[in-house]
Amino acid sequence: MQRPEKLEPDKFYHIYNRGNNRENIFFEDRNYGYFLTLWENHTKSIADTYVYCLLKNHFHALIKTKNSEITEPSKQFSNLFNSYAKAVNKAYSRTGSLFQRPFGRNEVSSENYLVQVVLYVHFNPQKHGFVKTFESCSYSSYNVLLSDRQTFLKRDEVFGWFGSREHFIRAHEMRQEDRGPNQLLDYED
Repeated sequence: MQRPEKLEPDKFYHIYNRGNNRENIFFEDRNYGYFLTLWENHTKSIADTYVYCLLKNHFHALIKTKNSEITEPSKQFSNLFNSYAKAVNKAYSRTGSLFQRPFGRNEVSSENYLVQVVLYVHFNPQKHGFVKTFESCSYSSYNVLLSDRQTFLKRDEVFGWFGSREHFIRAHEMRQEDRGPNQLLDYED
């Protein structure tokens, strides 16, 4: 297997991973919150997070790496996944790899592509049949972005890619009405 490229500073990436053998990585509600806490703690010094979606057997996120003194942001992500896996293995008396290795990453090189990735990430739970409508996913950044609550997400920048908060909402509605989630970019989930 070819080693993935290292994450470079000051670039956007779509980050994703799934359970080893496509098995679950989240087993109950508390797992999602714990993962997000670890995510924030492990990534805040190396990357900004824009959107995410956590599903029972995989996740997606859109990040931008920082110009950081940490020379290997990929290592920080590996530490995050290892920390979560160790906690899950201990809590559920399991052994072995939790995540497929290595985690996926696609560089996002244009604003149009950023918009497409945001829509892809938010529609992912509906695409896979985990929820009837993407808005009802409990562990997606869609509703967090629309809320007034404090978040580590870069809310204003995401809305800026769409032109405004209202256009962000409308783009999601149009995608739902016109083409549906299966027409979105298709990454290997």
